[in-house]
Formats: sequence, C-alpha cells, structure tokens
Amino acid sequence: MNLIGSSQRDVDRRVVIKTLAAGGAILATCGPAFAQQPPAATDAPGWPAEAFRQKTEQDAIKALFGKMAEESDKVKLDAPEIAENGAVVPISVSATIPDVTSVAIMVVDNPSSLAAFYKFPAGTLPSVGNRLKMAKTTNVVAVVEAGGKLYSAKKEVKVTVGGCGG
Repeated sequence: MNLIGSSQRDVDRRVVIKTLAAGGAILATCGPAFAQQPPAATDAPGWPAEAFRQKTEQDAIKALFGKMAEESDKVKLDAPEIAENGAVVPISVSATIPDVTSVAIMVVDNPSSLAAFYKFPAGTLPSVGNRLKMAKTTNVVAVVEAGGKLYSAKKEVKVTVGGCGG
C-alpha cells in the first residue's frame, strides 16, 4: 500500500467536503435572495397581455393591431417543413419592407396563438429568430407592421413524433 497516495486522497476528500459545506452555508444564507422571481413581463409598460391571451390567430392580430393583414412576398418566414421535436422549432422572420415597426409570430393551433411579438426602433434591421414550442402540425404565421399596414406570410410545419411523419 502506498501511504503517500492514500494521504493525498484524504487531503483531497477533506478539501471537497469543506468546499461542499461552505457552498451549503452560502446557499442557506443567500438562497432566498436567489429564489425571488424577476418581475413578470406583463408588468412592462406597453406589454400586449390581451393579445397573448387570445386563442385564435385572427383574434390575436386584432388585439395587437386592430386590423387584419394581407399576404406579401416581402415577408420571409423561414421554418422547417418537418419538425422532429415540437418543443424547439426554429423560426425566423425577415422583411424587405421599409419602416418596419413590429413583427408578430403565431402558431395557429397552439392553445394561445400568439407565440412572439417584437417592436423595432427606427432604423433597425427587421429580422428576428426564435425557437417555438408547437403542440402539433399547424400553420405558423408571421405578421409584419410597416408604414401603418400589415403584411403576412404563412407556412405549415409538420410536427412529428420521433421523426416518423405526421
């Protein structure tokens, strides 16, 4: 038996135990501060809470903008045709329209249709990307507001179970 190696292991064990004990003491003391929740997004001024409560695409668009959108090829909605994992579906939206002020993304058959809403300051490149949760195969709709008008693009995304089609 090597006594030097055994002694070193005992020292290493003591260091680990002391470190864990110190971490536990810090967590016990500061834990409540870490557990506090940040303010909810609904507390932010101008947050469109009513639009996020809407169940249908049309109701969400009306709650956000007060009018309906027209389809346009100037709105590019990039989404996979088949999503093998509905929990993280990559979606991106961009527009070639001047003076874009906002972009909304809807997942039509989700329990709440509005999935994301972005406002753009003047001069900002109108391009956003997100990973959305989709309950099932459905249309994804992007609505772009520019110059007081609404433009949209739509794409069906098939959500599969284990990549077996759907």
